[in-house]
Amino acid sequence: MERPLGAQISHMLKDRGVDVIFGIPGVHNQEMYRGIEEAGITHVLARHEQGAGFMADGYARATGKPGVAYVITGPGLCNIMTPMGQAYADSVPLLVMSSCLDETQAVHGQLHQMKDQRGAAETVTDWSRQANSAQAAYGLVECAFEEFELSRPRPKHIQVPIAQLEADADPAPFPNQPGLRTKVLPPDIAPVMSLLNIARRPLFILGGGARSNLWRQILTELGAACFTTFAGRGMAGQGYALDFGAMLTRPGSAEVIGSADLVIAVGAELGEVDLWRDTLGHSTHLVRVDLDPKVLSDHHRAGIKLQADGESFAHALWGAIDKVKPATGWAPEEITEARRRWRAEVDAERPRIVPVLDALRDAMPADTMIYSDMTQIAYTGKEVWDMAYPYHWHHPTGFGTLGYGLPAGIGGAVARRGKPTAVIAGDYGFHYTMMELGVAVELGLSLPIILWDNGKLKEIEDSMVRGQIAPNAVIAQNPDFCKLAEAFGALSAAPTSLAEMQAAVRAAFNAPVPTLIRMTPDIV
Repeated sequence: MERPLGAQISHMLKDRGVDVIFGIPGVHNQEMYRGIEEAGITHVLARHEQGAGFMADGYARATGKPGVAYVITGPGLCNIMTPMGQAYADSVPLLVMSSCLDETQAVHGQLHQMKDQRGAAETVTDWSRQANSAQAAYGLVECAFEEFELSRPRPKHIQVPIAQLEADADPAPFPNQPGLRTKVLPPDIAPVMSLLNIARRPLFILGGGARSNLWRQILTELGAACFTTFAGRGMAGQGYALDFGAMLTRPGSAEVIGSADLVIAVGAELGEVDLWRDTLGHSTHLVRVDLDPKVLSDHHRAGIKLQADGESFAHALWGAIDKVKPATGWAPEEITEARRRWRAEVDAERPRIVPVLDALRDAMPADTMIYSDMTQIAYTGKEVWDMAYPYHWHHPTGFGTLGYGLPAGIGGAVARRGKPTAVIAGDYGFHYTMMELGVAVELGLSLPIILWDNGKLKEIEDSMVRGQIAPNAVIAQNPDFCKLAEAFGALSAAPTSLAEMQAAVRAAFNAPVPTLIRMTPDIV
């Protein structure tokens, strides 16, 4: 039956599999809240729209489904733009629905007015569009979900004028039959198979878009070595003898890549934050497999390019693998020595952190999903912490925003009720979104929050010193984080040894509310 459009949108989202929405209601978007409960959707009330966006991001990364957020006109939309930028950089399916003013050109001085709200959102999204009718709103939602499935997943923003949200509308149409991606077929990979047949030292680089549980078997059958990007960690599983790990940023990785006689990069952007150098280092054939044509045409100049998803490519490769003779050019000892050397480099660059990470990993179940912030302990962990499963460590890699870890971890924990989820944050970044701790308490999340407190912006201080700049503006007054957590209703711990830290972490996974575990470098 006819209902206000705001209510109909929630029903439409429910029909497309949305069961949780993150956001904050206001007078402009309240009609969007009319249909949430009656549609059977859970709403998580954030303390700030930035937190709502990161929660939706964390939920999306944990489930593979689009994360959805509702925000108000103007400041609500501006506040969620940072999470949208992060989702764009890291290929996260995020749908932001906002209200907007009915008229902004001829009327001035309105509540929440912006000069160009849609245009502002478009700078950090795949697209930002305005729906001036119910049919337009339904069509844009349908388009967003179709593109999440078929294209490189990136955030979308749909804004609806307040008068339209309030106006009665017919129900949204039932979901369309979802589109199907073009699959890689055996003839498509014939050139790749020819190169694999003659390669003695084939090397795969597996990124976040590689998405398949076949990679360990494929690598083993081919006798191939591999690197992963930070987003692709765990793709080869734990303990694969020819896995160089997530060490692409080590300068010595270019030399290793240059020694390969075939390099195949799957679902890996190979941008600045993947390499921290201009060139990959290859001196032979480069094969690129990616959904994004911009990646395929980048400066690395691949000789063979396949526009396809990593899972489809892996299945095609596995189907033809019996026609390839295994390579014999890589020795496990070579990989072990390189990893030992690089681990020592990481330890020397950021002293006293590696032993803490080793102890922390031993205290966590292997299937723990970790959400980290921009902090030295996370930078170190991304390189030295071997993941047993892919997509179990999420970090704001591309946009690189502070404040991501806690709210994203809340979104992940909401999606993974009953499964271990943890947050790793630094003291300064925690300031950005620490008010979202109240949400985690309200939801009763068993969420360990590992807080690395070195009392400063240590990474920036180190960078200033390297640049021969006298460090300034790198120290801020911290609160008593444990008392702060307890004021929110959370538990807290301040271990003074690694053994105490491990005990606190294990207990936190079974606690009825989140536990903030504050550590300082003195713990080692």
